[in-house]
Amino acid sequence: MRTMIGLGLMLALAACGTRAPLAPPEGASLPPAPYGATEKPASDELLELDALAAPERSVELRRRSEERGDDPFDLPPE
Repeated sequence: MRTMIGLGLMLALAACGTRAPLAPPEGASLPPAPYGATEKPASDELLELDALAAPERSVELRRRSEERGDDPFDLPPE
């Protein structure tokens, strides 16, 4: 019985998502256009991350243990 109630609650919460596009609340507007831009960006454009905000991984992860190479900056304390 508890599992059925829990399952029902999870399905109800999963169905709460909205499908309408984002828009500012009534009486508010989007932020002003950036300096030098001719048009204001749309709400979808404001939600996009630029490359610096979410960089892609450029280093391949190591799959197994490997010997470390000599590090010229690994100096003992003075």
